[in-house]
Amino acid sequence: MNQKPRKFVGKMVLASMMTVVLAACSSGTGAGGDVTEVQTNAAMETYNVGDTFKATEPFNLSILYSDQPSYPYKKDWLLFDKITELTGVTLEPTIVPMSDYSQKRSLLISSGDAPLVIPKTYPGEESAFVSSGAILPISDYIDLMPNFKDKVEKWGLEDELEGLRQEDGKYYVLPGLHEEVWPDYTLLVRTDVFEENNIAIPTTWDELYDAAKKLKEIYPDSVPFSDRFQFNSTLNIAATGFGTKGGWGFGNGLTYKEDQDQFVYTATTPEYKEMLTYFNKLVSEGLLDKESFTQDDDQAVQKFVSGKSFMINGNSQTVVLHRNDMNKTLGEGKFSVAKITVPGGPKGQLMSGSRLENGVMISGKIQKSENFKAIMQFVDWLYYSDEGQEFAKWGVEGETFTKEGGTRKLAEDVNYNGLNPKGTKDLRIDYGFSGGVFAYGGTTDLLQSMFSEEELKFQQDMKDTKEVIPAEPPIPYSSEDRERVTLLSTPLKDYSDQNTLKFILGERNLSEFDTFAKELDSQGLTNYLKLANDTYKAYKENKQ
Repeated sequence: MNQKPRKFVGKMVLASMMTVVLAACSSGTGAGGDVTEVQTNAAMETYNVGDTFKATEPFNLSILYSDQPSYPYKKDWLLFDKITELTGVTLEPTIVPMSDYSQKRSLLISSGDAPLVIPKTYPGEESAFVSSGAILPISDYIDLMPNFKDKVEKWGLEDELEGLRQEDGKYYVLPGLHEEVWPDYTLLVRTDVFEENNIAIPTTWDELYDAAKKLKEIYPDSVPFSDRFQFNSTLNIAATGFGTKGGWGFGNGLTYKEDQDQFVYTATTPEYKEMLTYFNKLVSEGLLDKESFTQDDDQAVQKFVSGKSFMINGNSQTVVLHRNDMNKTLGEGKFSVAKITVPGGPKGQLMSGSRLENGVMISGKIQKSENFKAIMQFVDWLYYSDEGQEFAKWGVEGETFTKEGGTRKLAEDVNYNGLNPKGTKDLRIDYGFSGGVFAYGGTTDLLQSMFSEEELKFQQDMKDTKEVIPAEPPIPYSSEDRERVTLLSTPLKDYSDQNTLKFILGERNLSEFDTFAKELDSQGLTNYLKLANDTYKAYKENKQ
């Protein structure tokens, strides 16, 4: 990277020129050092941590809405009515099916037709829209967001936010903020089968191999481990213990090596080969279903709930669904299923994860809005205040939940994810709360307030036994380099994915691993690594 983050050398000159500020405007000084005028119509004159946002004048606010088929959008949800009642803001959603959300979002932003608030954006997805100026450099305006700032400072999230900064030193997405790393996916096992055969629940991948081998001996017609998600989730959770990345966590294919102070390509490392060797052994001995990599989710689930397999990947929601299915296939009380602590690997009992999750982009068009400051205050309250986060998750106290001594409880007639099975109404379907457009981030207390006792134990076990690996340093590409990165990284990942599958299934011998690594050079690996490391080094120099 040749261009360094822009220096705001004209700041003093600009400040001296701004001797008059319009009464309808206020200055906003952001992380990048810009001094800008922000229109303040409908904004609260004083708005701090702990305050409920209330617009001084009612206004409408456009928002992109990802419609989840399991709890489809309803215009008359209590969620929307209460937002208007509490804040004076009436949301105007542009409804997009969840399956088309990413594509539709890109089209709307590119055409200039995007709503002002663009939720459900995962860190990294905003990069494509930076160079056009279509989205707001949000880091310039966080002084307008006291709750966001408070959580970043209180939870020490500054280093993680560094990873969001673009080449200009700014970030363009407001991520969901979690107090702590929290795992969700792991392996689900038939604990009744393990107990019946005196097989210990595995705590390492080597122990899992031993357990699967015993199960195969006892049930020769079974396949002990048949997975879903095309094995991407299992590779993701296993990779950490092997000291590498895989599956859903493969990302840009780069792994930072602290001892070398540089990035290497994940799929060429000895650690990656060791992980492939392990799963190849499971497949070759009939312990891991070959169809795990190609079957759809329903096929994998059917094998598990019918008793043809004893292990599958899942999370706190899927384990409930599997139990419901198994009540029908095997009968109530005739089985037991549990989430197990993610097995450790050769590098130990490790856990990866970020405290940042999907969040919000703001359209650049907001700079022309008379309600600029009010919108920022509203977004800050709904997505980052304790009050707003509890509201988005639990709903309205006294109507959808009660709270006593700090403990929240669903109303008698309201259910959510099996927490109150007797409830005849669903918190998401009937009221609109706890959906993916608004309800994410927050304190560990809020996060775990909807966990079952079983899930709380899993979280505690993970916390007690796992060491969280540190976040990697950022690689803030320029817009020009970002296009080159996309062109280089896509074929590299495709070729790595193809050969990962071949190595695990035994379609390619692992003795050819070094040859595979060299083959990546013809896919542009050398140029990709050079671009990444040059950018990282320039970023590091600029930061010093």
